[in-house]
Amino acid sequence: MAMLLGNRPEFVIALYAITRLGAVAVPVGIREQAPGLAYITRQSGARLILHEPSLTDILPPDVPALAMECGDTRKNLDSLAQADGSADFECPKDDDTALIMYTSGTTGQPKGALVAHVALVHVGAIYAMCMDLDAADRSVCVVPLSHITGITATLCAMAFARGCSIIIPQFEAEHFVRTAECEAMTHTLLVPAMYKLILDRVNLASYDLSRWRIGAFGGAPMPVPTIVELKRKLPALDLMNCYGATETCGAVTIMPAEHAEHRSGSVGFPVPGTSFRVIGEGGEELGPDQEGELCIAGPTVAPGYWGNPDATAASFDQGYWQSGDLGKVDEDGFVYVLDRLKDMINRGGYKIFTAEVESVLAEHPSVTEAALIAKPCPVLGERVHAFVSVPLSASCPESRELQEFCAARMADYKVPESFTIGHDPLPRNLNGKILKKELRKIFEALPSAPANDRTARE
Repeated sequence: MAMLLGNRPEFVIALYAITRLGAVAVPVGIREQAPGLAYITRQSGARLILHEPSLTDILPPDVPALAMECGDTRKNLDSLAQADGSADFECPKDDDTALIMYTSGTTGQPKGALVAHVALVHVGAIYAMCMDLDAADRSVCVVPLSHITGITATLCAMAFARGCSIIIPQFEAEHFVRTAECEAMTHTLLVPAMYKLILDRVNLASYDLSRWRIGAFGGAPMPVPTIVELKRKLPALDLMNCYGATETCGAVTIMPAEHAEHRSGSVGFPVPGTSFRVIGEGGEELGPDQEGELCIAGPTVAPGYWGNPDATAASFDQGYWQSGDLGKVDEDGFVYVLDRLKDMINRGGYKIFTAEVESVLAEHPSVTEAALIAKPCPVLGERVHAFVSVPLSASCPESRELQEFCAARMADYKVPESFTIGHDPLPRNLNGKILKKELRKIFEALPSAPANDRTARE
């Protein structure tokens, strides 16, 4: 059953109802367009679409659909509480599929990762245990509930802890902080760009956020200056880096708060029950501190992709999912994600991890976020181009200033040779990850310029 619903109570009710029936839920982000929705419903075999009334125009004509009106939420919940619950449904088995979660499709058509009931229970327990959550905790969820992070890091975690989930439709920095104060929020999970926007746009001193103790984050590295400023303004807040993917049903590493500042390059320890292997280009297993592809196994890892045996065979091997992330595990067991294998830039034989350079650029006081792509070069193969987003309140820095800033902090071959600098936020998917394929399209449309001197401004 497909769920084309935004962040609201009806999403939660529908999700629990579908899974309790033993049916399979297929959450779909409300920013999806008609072709993507048609593909997902067709590929998953969905027999019904529960949808936002405003999205009728993008529904495929061959699948029955039911609009979920908002109505009076309190009245609806009260009527549910009064139901006798006598309907007799067979209880799903642990390994039965609860969800088909479609990947963001950044490298082609999205693939439907299979999520079992036991995986949802396990990941909820992991979040609750690693973050010391209990019935007194109150989590504000602003990431999409249609994404695995919204379901597991908030709904499953709070259900296991018997805490409270507060759901808001979308992120706006001031509104989020106001809600956090009004609801006495103790926990949330945001992408790093959201934390940066909170720091840039909100006077935190004017709000009482004394109950906020857990600030989880994922989807991208958190720049050290952001960590330092958050700790200065919110000293009681523990920042916890969480690394995972759709295929892992949420976090497979969590960084203990006491290590967040001093091991900012790491995504933390493997959570209980999860194991990592690092493999080289020939498939050989590598040792501590050796860089290769991260492969992950554990009770939350998907067994494969729905109806896609070729993709399953290519990405899963003996219980391990091949993440496509370049990384390492050090001798102390900390996991490091260095880059996406497909995003690493090869400049004349020198390997450049884009995440490293992006993190340095994000330290510049005028930069909100940055992303690197490779641009073709007939001599070196690839060169480095950076997209930089600047706050509306700040003037755009010159490319030379950014180059000098980077050159003082890294090897010269890593320094971007050209920039696109503007005030617009960088394009992201529903998971909060920057869409580099969109940035490549933007770059290709830029006016031609010498390879080492292409700077565009908005």
